[in-house]
Amino acid sequence: MAIMRVNPTRMELTRLKKRLKVARRGHKLLKDKRDELMKQFLELVRKNKELREKVEEMLMKVHDNFLIARAVMSSEILEEALMFPKQSVSLDVSIKNIMSVDVPVFDFKTRSEDESNIYPYGFATTSGELDGAIGTLSEVLPYMLELAQMEKAAQLLAEEIEKTRRRVNALEYVMIPQLEETIKYITMKLDENERGNLTRLMKVKDMMVEQARRAAAQ
Repeated sequence: MAIMRVNPTRMELTRLKKRLKVARRGHKLLKDKRDELMKQFLELVRKNKELREKVEEMLMKVHDNFLIARAVMSSEILEEALMFPKQSVSLDVSIKNIMSVDVPVFDFKTRSEDESNIYPYGFATTSGELDGAIGTLSEVLPYMLELAQMEKAAQLLAEEIEKTRRRVNALEYVMIPQLEETIKYITMKLDENERGNLTRLMKVKDMMVEQARRAAAQ
């Protein structure tokens, strides 16, 4: 691991030790965040899988009913029956924060003149299968919106997990080892300088003692 290009001084040593302390603290916090994000993500994926299976099952039911309705009804009557829907849907999107990640929250409302009647046609010329398809579509809509919300949340959490993982690795394998190596290098340099100064002082002392001895002898 390459050391940083710094002056081997005590002031620099103190500064790097503070940086190392902050880096280790940040590393721990990011690891905790990554672990909690993974926990939230796995729980979301589990719920998403269950809901997706439910939605796909309901949509297959709708598809089967539409196929039967199309077989027993003419295309003109089928298109005319579905031309003017009785319900309208309004969708509001808000934000929920999960571990500093903003995920969308969908809230929808249906509006119609008669809440009990969702069928935009009379029953005289249509088949029961079409009624079943329309009814199931009405039931599956909230689940589809919930599924879309979950899948978007899972995507955003996955992106945040990847970002956090890269930061954790950068601290763990690059910055912290580099700081440790640089601190070790500066400490060795300072110790070496101290030993050199001590050696010089001892030589100076010996010289002064020798001069004093000679002066006393004269």
